[in-house]
Amino acid sequence: MKKRCRIACRAACYGLAALLLGCSQPQPAPDTRAADEAAIREADIAWSKATATKQADAMVSYYDEGGSLLGPNVPIATGKEAIRKVWAQLFEIPGFSVSWQPVKVEAARSGDFAYSQGTYEITVNDPKGNPVTDRGKYVVVWKRQADKSWKAMADMFNSDLPPAPPAK
Repeated sequence: MKKRCRIACRAACYGLAALLLGCSQPQPAPDTRAADEAAIREADIAWSKATATKQADAMVSYYDEGGSLLGPNVPIATGKEAIRKVWAQLFEIPGFSVSWQPVKVEAARSGDFAYSQGTYEITVNDPKGNPVTDRGKYVVVWKRQADKSWKAMADMFNSDLPPAPPAK
């Protein structure tokens, strides 16, 4: 009888220990990808609308402090001041307007990084004052901030149009 009691007691102790160990295991973080992707899509659309106002400060507010703009045919601009300078120059071009639309947004399971890609349209006036439109694509790498908002770390875009022939 004593032997059975010892075995039962041991089994109960082992079971309790296994149960306690199982309870102390960290639970995986909730999967917030769908909500993150929706938030980024909203931010991307709002960013396009802010840029349409040609207010550099409003536009640049969507970049992370260490973010970079990788535009076509220009050196990389890193940091908000450098990015603000590039966009301010673009806003001064006669007839300049820009808009974009995200086509795909994907967030990391970790909840700290994501990317969006989509299409853009830029219009400027040619030397005669006629509007000329460029269409292309873009990719933005987004980083979650401490306040849970999303900011652009890398913003790259390029044209779908063929390159202009060399000047003669």
